[in-house]
Amino acid sequence: MAKLRAENITMGFDGERVIEDISLKLNEGEIVSLLGVSGSGKTTLFNVLSGLYSPESGKVYLDGEDITGKAGKISYMLQKDLLLPHYTIIDNVSLPLVIKGEKKKTAREKAMPYFAEFGLEGTQKKYPGELSGGMRQRAALLRTYLSSEGVALLDEPFSALDTITKSAIHTWYLDIMKKINLSTIFVTHDIDEAILLSDRIYILSGKPGRITDEIEITLPKPRSNKDVMTEAFISYKRLIAEKIAFEF
Repeated sequence: MAKLRAENITMGFDGERVIEDISLKLNEGEIVSLLGVSGSGKTTLFNVLSGLYSPESGKVYLDGEDITGKAGKISYMLQKDLLLPHYTIIDNVSLPLVIKGEKKKTAREKAMPYFAEFGLEGTQKKYPGELSGGMRQRAALLRTYLSSEGVALLDEPFSALDTITKSAIHTWYLDIMKKINLSTIFVTHDIDEAILLSDRIYILSGKPGRITDEIEITLPKPRSNKDVMTEAFISYKRLIAEKIAFEF
């Protein structure tokens, strides 16, 4: 059974459809990318998967349970880290546990063991403004993990980082995802990023947006920027670019 499954999702606004008849699945421990041009409905689909929107038609299942339109079941991390500037890092990452009813002290104790694993040791009492962009994204991902039920939706979480930082965090991200076994759907506009990180890639195209292709990435993991110049990587890039009508 898939960890997360969406069946025949259709959604629109003011009589205009944004996405239509979308079905996808996410298996346990997988990283799946959703790739498409701007305006193809990626964010709308994420809002449906996370329960923020109820679709016009279709269903969303988590571990076989119908969670359609039920917010709080799936974690959702946006492009900006959205850390609260006047909260310490430990209070930022443990906030989802407090919201769920944990006492602040208990929430901190539950979050603390993950700081070393996420490369955040020593930042517990710091504030977001004292951390680099890469470290803030790590903190945001830890917060997302602590609020998840094994599934997270990540909406271009690394797009604001510079090239060197992004390369380093890609390596770290693949390593940490393997350790914590978090099943993830990842929105990106970056073909290289999608190939580097993903087990599978869904191509979202058209208006309204539909899933037009599913591509399995069989390159060995872990992957790094060294793989970008290999013939196998370039072949995937060429194939995907053709699918989404890019030219290079």
